[in-house]
Amino acid sequence: MSAAPVESGVSRPDEAASRAALLVVFLTVFIDLLGFGIVLPVMPRQAEPFLNALGLSPAAQGAVIGVLFSSFSLMQFLFSPIWGRLSDRVGRRPMLLLSLAGSVVFYAVYAVAVLVPSDPAPSREQAALALGLMLLSRIGAGIAGASVGTAAAVIADCTTPENRARGMALIGIAFGGGFTLGPLIAYFGLAIFRQQPWGVGAIASALSLVALVIAATVFRETRPARGVPERPRSGFSRMAAVLSTPGVGALVLVYFLSIVAFAGFESTLARLTRSAFGMSDNDNFLVFAFIGAMLLVAGGGYRPLAKRFSERQLLAAGVLFVLVGIGLLGVVAWWVYRDPSAGQAVAAKAVFYTAAAVAVAGFAAVNPSVSALISKQADPARQGEVLGVNQSFASLGRIVGPFLGSFLFGMHASHALPFAVSAMLLCGVLALLPRIAGGTPR
Repeated sequence: MSAAPVESGVSRPDEAASRAALLVVFLTVFIDLLGFGIVLPVMPRQAEPFLNALGLSPAAQGAVIGVLFSSFSLMQFLFSPIWGRLSDRVGRRPMLLLSLAGSVVFYAVYAVAVLVPSDPAPSREQAALALGLMLLSRIGAGIAGASVGTAAAVIADCTTPENRARGMALIGIAFGGGFTLGPLIAYFGLAIFRQQPWGVGAIASALSLVALVIAATVFRETRPARGVPERPRSGFSRMAAVLSTPGVGALVLVYFLSIVAFAGFESTLARLTRSAFGMSDNDNFLVFAFIGAMLLVAGGGYRPLAKRFSERQLLAAGVLFVLVGIGLLGVVAWWVYRDPSAGQAVAAKAVFYTAAAVAVAGFAAVNPSVSALISKQADPARQGEVLGVNQSFASLGRIVGPFLGSFLFGMHASHALPFAVSAMLLCGVLALLPRIAGGTPR
């Protein structure tokens, strides 16, 4: 395979191989996110009968739901740098294949978890078993899904610094597509499976298997094993070294705080739609599909904008949009609390959908901008490790955000606290942005 010379002596795949690799990364991330988008809208509600059977208080139930969300991200926090570092050493392809194989297994475990009878009310032993299997599935899926940094490294392998932001936007588009179609597939899939709760896990596992087959048959290695010399450092020492790279630490902090704010919104959305508007599970699937559609559209709009504006400008605009959108969601929560009849009014729902769209559009600009800026600062021979560390802190944000959001949601009857706290965090992010450099390719 011919290669074009690039910065620091690292070879990039030829144009045809690069296009194929980008297509496969897009398809695998897209299909893998379909599985996540299928499970996300229903997991809090599927867990509730088991939580009730254990006799937990509302606050304790919120904490357990937060753990189910956060355990997925905790594993990504721990394993993203490892996946990235291994992909630098043994190649991207084996790590992506291993990741997808894990998703096949652990989404199937989720299907088994919800096979435990919940109607009539399960016994305490049955409830504990179901929640334990749910937790196992989330831990395993989190380990398997710790490969987004590796996928970003594939994009870095295949793009020039000038086109890096447009390339990174592919991951955002894949996320959006997954979140759009995932809830819709769950909606129709449950109808096909006659509302059997195991259907969502089975569909997610099957789609991950499709992604695995595609990757195994089409994806060609973009970075053959090179035997990058190991440094005699612990994992945390390696992480500290990456964060001390000029320009990287501040960007990682900005991304972490943005993720905390946005993940708090994601994890409380299903509960807000029910408390404010009385939406059913089927209605909730459509809300999440709308969120995904906005991610998809905004991600597609980012690519032409990246030709006209710098990553730093797009990052600032994205954070501002997320701040405005989440702030408005807090207003909606308070509005319905003060006037419960507003939950049935068109105006409140219109503000809700507008606010969600603005927040999601902003976040669609944050992700590729940060990834591109960090990639430009990183040693080309260690793209996987550096981008893995960034995804690790993004995962930490997805631990803190859902746990904080789920806890704050029940702290006040208005359910507005999660959105108020997220808005304050984003104000802090805006204050940090002047310290972010534009990024000079290494």
